[in-house]
Amino acid sequence: MIKIDGAIGEGGGQILRSAIGLSLVTQTPVRIENIRAGRRKPGLLRQHLTAVKAAKRISNADVRGDALGSTRLEFRPGRVQGGVFAFGVGTAGSTTLVLQTILPALMTANTSSTITIEGGTHNPYAPPFPFLNEVFVPMLRRMGVEISLSLDKYGFYPAGGGCFRVAVKPVARLIPLTLEQRGVLQDVEAVSYVSNLDVGIAERELHCLQQHLTISESQCQAVAVERAQGPGNIMTVLMKYQHGADMVTAFGEPNKRAEKVAAEAATAAKRYMSIDAPVGVYLADQLMVPFAMAGEGVYVTGPLSRHARTNLEIVRKFRLSKIDVEPLDGRRERLVFGKLR
Repeated sequence: MIKIDGAIGEGGGQILRSAIGLSLVTQTPVRIENIRAGRRKPGLLRQHLTAVKAAKRISNADVRGDALGSTRLEFRPGRVQGGVFAFGVGTAGSTTLVLQTILPALMTANTSSTITIEGGTHNPYAPPFPFLNEVFVPMLRRMGVEISLSLDKYGFYPAGGGCFRVAVKPVARLIPLTLEQRGVLQDVEAVSYVSNLDVGIAERELHCLQQHLTISESQCQAVAVERAQGPGNIMTVLMKYQHGADMVTAFGEPNKRAEKVAAEAATAAKRYMSIDAPVGVYLADQLMVPFAMAGEGVYVTGPLSRHARTNLEIVRKFRLSKIDVEPLDGRRERLVFGKLR
């Protein structure tokens, strides 16, 4: 059994998700203590509990401590079985983070899976659905996994009420990737979504963004979301390069001007474009588990965040591969995954 202190590093929910996900992949029991000790409200919140219950469901695991507010969890996985699954967070808690917990195991399961998850789909505290669909999932396809996503209903924070579906056809082994050059910038696509708000807000955001990034009107799209449960606003900027893509986001809030949303998105986009690294700050975090599962691979990113360094510490504990972090020029780092001796 692997014992993990949930207070290490940034002390957040990613420790729990990575530990449970890798427990499923390696069929190794884990005990996690001090869950989310670094957060204002420690312990399991609803989205974390949903992730644990989803992991339990797909593997018939023996679990102790799976209750709201619990700061200690023991997880003993059974054999992972593909199938048809439906999970509901019940709040605006992130659906994408629930998927992040169980997807690695389902990518190498015995049969295909279809997963429906209800809750928050566009949440400022987690990868929103567009990032998954346009950036992360295309990387998994390059690693050999047949996977598709479909958004049934938007779920903006704090109302939630969203829903998306995932279809996964597993593979015996993930294909290692080498991501060291991103090549030339081919296109920028900016989208501003508004839910139960005046579409003029989205148009204003895009107008401001054009001034910050010097992009054309044809590269911008305002979307008025239908059938959403509550008000919401998110701006996404997708940057397509020769050898990959990355996306930055900015969220609207009450009393937050459209110009500020656009400025935040532009600042994040410029930061990514200024560093010649194919893998962005959030993607670097999310690629650690599949790259470790592949056993080999390389990717270059900007300086790893504290969140990513914490995640790296957890991934190393499961000994799927050797992981070295090599500084490059002060602004970039290379992660090298290799076979354990």
